[in-house]
Amino acid sequence: MSRSVRSPTPPIVSSAHLAEGASPALSELEFSLTLAATGFQRWMVRCAAAAGAQLTPLEVLILHTVRHRDRPKRLADITLVLDIEDTHLATYALRKLESAGLVQARRVGKDKLLQATAEGVAFCDRYHQIREQLLVAPARNQGPDEAVLSQLAQQMRLLSGSYNQAARAAATL
Repeated sequence: MSRSVRSPTPPIVSSAHLAEGASPALSELEFSLTLAATGFQRWMVRCAAAAGAQLTPLEVLILHTVRHRDRPKRLADITLVLDIEDTHLATYALRKLESAGLVQARRVGKDKLLQATAEGVAFCDRYHQIREQLLVAPARNQGPDEAVLSQLAQQMRLLSGSYNQAARAAATL
């Protein structure tokens, strides 16, 4: 039987009224997720700009997903992988990426397949180089090791399932 040990200092949260419930640690995690999400989005936009394109965070995510393994993707695959509920947001982002010359679409039967253009691949490569230099190298020097990062990622994926299930339940109330 494990006992909850209260820290002498209160948890660092953005909403103390939510932390007063049964899991202050979950409120602390949610605040950390908020900071991580906004920092990650800011990073993607600035790294994309340094790599030569003015893109939104969603456009950066979609472009890298389209480029993943250099295989064409369907819109349904992209939205599934990125857990995008509003397909029109992905469609709009893809149109912008096509207009920028970073992605191209082609029809194969009834499917519309999306693929990174040579310019899109070059952009992804520049983004990768900048990421390695400005984010990965410092993170390796000061952050957790690869095994810990992998464990954190697994825990976050599991937790995302809990949030998705709770969202579905809340929609029925």
